[in-house]
Amino acid sequence: MKSIYGYTEDMLKEYLINKGEKPFRASQLIEWIYRHKITSFDEMTNVKKTFIEELKNDFILDDLELVVNQKSRDGTQKFLFRLSDGNLIETVLMCHDYGYSVCVTTEVGCNMGCQFCASGMKKKLRNLEASEIVLQVLTVSNLADVRVSHVVVMGIGEPFDNYDNVIKFLKIINNPLGLEIGARHITVSTCGLVPKIKEYALFDLQVNLAISLHASNNDIRDQIMPINKAYRIEELIEAIRYYIEKTNRRVTIEYILIKGLNDTKECANELCNLLHGMNVYVNLIPYNEVKEKPFKRSLKEDMVQFFDILKKRRINVQLRKEQGGDIDAACGQLRSKHTKNEN
Repeated sequence: MKSIYGYTEDMLKEYLINKGEKPFRASQLIEWIYRHKITSFDEMTNVKKTFIEELKNDFILDDLELVVNQKSRDGTQKFLFRLSDGNLIETVLMCHDYGYSVCVTTEVGCNMGCQFCASGMKKKLRNLEASEIVLQVLTVSNLADVRVSHVVVMGIGEPFDNYDNVIKFLKIINNPLGLEIGARHITVSTCGLVPKIKEYALFDLQVNLAISLHASNNDIRDQIMPINKAYRIEELIEAIRYYIEKTNRRVTIEYILIKGLNDTKECANELCNLLHGMNVYVNLIPYNEVKEKPFKRSLKEDMVQFFDILKKRRINVQLRKEQGGDIDAACGQLRSKHTKNEN
């Protein structure tokens, strides 16, 4: 049986038509599942019993098993979940002045191999199903007893390496009858799969795009991001320009500041030259150090200097406020630690 959490409204309508049911029942199903948060189809009171039995034969209302819940002093929570096949994934809940956001994982492991990232320490085992991504949002919301208003697809894995399931996930959480998370409150991050960026530019929802750039030139990016061997910075910038032209939407550029590697004045000026005239917003990120990696966080004065150069050259920029610094905050850290302990 399949998880009903992986079905978009259109997919449910198709299922219903094939069953000889009216398509409007898709709306009823979505409301019961996401608004009333039923744990059994028997809880639906405005649906005939024979149809409920059909649903029970065809679908499951599955869940995620909580393994670890870490809580930071600043309100950030990190969850380690076990999937039905025993694999582990991470999800993060963050508290902001505008509401609660959840950072979801899209793959078990990651094949992108970014040198600074804990996620890449464990190779990709498989894609997550759309239902398993949706359940992260639902389960975290239920466990923390909060309404999730924003979602970032920035957890373990490369979202565009699991493109079809991520697109289903976006449609499901955006549905106004269900979780009703606004498209402009959702951001998908990619390390730079150029063909998928161009495909995403034609997606009909106004979901935000973020690019994990982390370098101002090919030499530095080659050292820390293997994807740069496949798609050079010049190709990536061209794809970003294409996306902006097609969508008329601003793109977020993520840039982790690593001591002595990509945080110099020269790098800041190179980055300004690279992004000049583009509708982008640079998010400078203090590096969360991973003990298995040799990289160190930039000094505070170097981060401020980098920020100031971009600001003076009229690049929209912010220096991200740290969250979860007293827990296993870096992406993949908690899963990696727990996997080691189990071996």
